[in-house]
Amino acid sequence: MITDVATTAATTNDTQALPGIHTRLKRRGLLPAEHLVDGGYTSLVHLEQAAREHQVTVTGPLPGNPTRQHRRNEGFDRDDFHIDFDRHQVTCPQGQVSRGWHGPYPTSSPTAAPLIVARFTRAQCQPCPVRTQCTTSRDGARNVGFPPRELRDLQVRVRAEQHTPDWQARYAVRSGVEGTVNEFAHGHGMRRCRYRGQPKAHLQHVFTAIAVNIERLSDLPPSGEATSSRSPTVFQDFLDQHGIPRLKSWRAVSS
Repeated sequence: MITDVATTAATTNDTQALPGIHTRLKRRGLLPAEHLVDGGYTSLVHLEQAAREHQVTVTGPLPGNPTRQHRRNEGFDRDDFHIDFDRHQVTCPQGQVSRGWHGPYPTSSPTAAPLIVARFTRAQCQPCPVRTQCTTSRDGARNVGFPPRELRDLQVRVRAEQHTPDWQARYAVRSGVEGTVNEFAHGHGMRRCRYRGQPKAHLQHVFTAIAVNIERLSDLPPSGEATSSRSPTVFQDFLDQHGIPRLKSWRAVSS
């Protein structure tokens, strides 16, 4: 069932809407223990905030390491450096220890984590035999940026968990939400506002959500009766007639 409806300007980032959603759900006693979201909502800052303020585990694909080395899968990326938060030092893969520790600096985006920057010197980087695998700068030295310890630990843990079968099985439940979004967009014309102005558009969204809830409740069988299974599609009938197994996801074809 649809329990919360938020209407924002099209330019609003998804992550900015998440704290308000949790606040409204808490006010009505509807906070979930785990909130499954898509990648647009998985800001590291808001994952930590949801756990700290509402005891809600936000589960969604956290963006990977953005460094050039990680994207190209070549050279030394941020994860190849050892970070010692107690000593305020970072050690590179060649054993050099950083000479500067600055920050954390606030970022321009409200959804981005503060950034600590560890700096190496030219005297350390210039004679390095694997310099080209670390930085493209001819004269400068390598700098390494990362969030504070609490956020860094959370980042490492979440990135590791999202590659486990248990995490992927839990997250697969979210496919039902995508079905709801599709129902709104294609079944009720929610991609187009019928009225001008955000307050009126929000009223349209709320009334549509109420209508969807009523429609779903009316389709439920009387109490105690078993739910009837959905009729197979023509394509599924074709597979059954030819003895071809139905895959839960066509992604499995390439695996």
